[in-house]
Amino acid sequence: MVKIIDWYFRALKALVALCLASMVLLVFGNVVLRYAFSSGITFSEEFSRWLFVWLTFFGAIVAMKEHTHLGMDSVISRLSVTGKKVAYVLSHLLMICCVILLLTGGWDQTMVNIETKAAATGLSAGLFYGVILVFGVSALGILIYDLFLVLTGKLKVEQLIQVKESEEEFDAKKYEEKLEAETSQDATATQDQVKS
Repeated sequence: MVKIIDWYFRALKALVALCLASMVLLVFGNVVLRYAFSSGITFSEEFSRWLFVWLTFFGAIVAMKEHTHLGMDSVISRLSVTGKKVAYVLSHLLMICCVILLLTGGWDQTMVNIETKAAATGLSAGLFYGVILVFGVSALGILIYDLFLVLTGKLKVEQLIQVKESEEEFDAKKYEEKLEAETSQDATATQDQVKS
């Protein structure tokens, strides 16, 4: 089962890359064709928009699984372990409610638009809204699994805060040491130039 889940998330990462590469090719190709040959790819804009939506939802699934969404932990980090667990459970229950609302709305939109054809591609507009269902089912599974881990005590205390303050986590002390080393190297190089 673990291998299947790992394969699924690797496939999602590959789909994100494929969507991005396809968007670049379609848009760039369309621009070149327009300006160089006064023609274009008819479905380029519409399909690129679809790819962007799919990329966003697939990326959100991967980010949710890897707990890499940005957030603020200034309040949660000050709570006791019990407080962190309560906040974790409450936040996951709220997210589960939001995902259920998203799933029901996504299902309704998909069913309403399943017979509607997109203007340029001729594809069913249900495919556009169907990605919400993929996200909803995946996110629901991730949230329920995370909730199971905390309720059974299998989640470590340091894992109770699952957001990142910034995109890059770095050690401020190491950064300051690096800056000091570079500054001293620059000063030494300047002194050597003055002496010669």
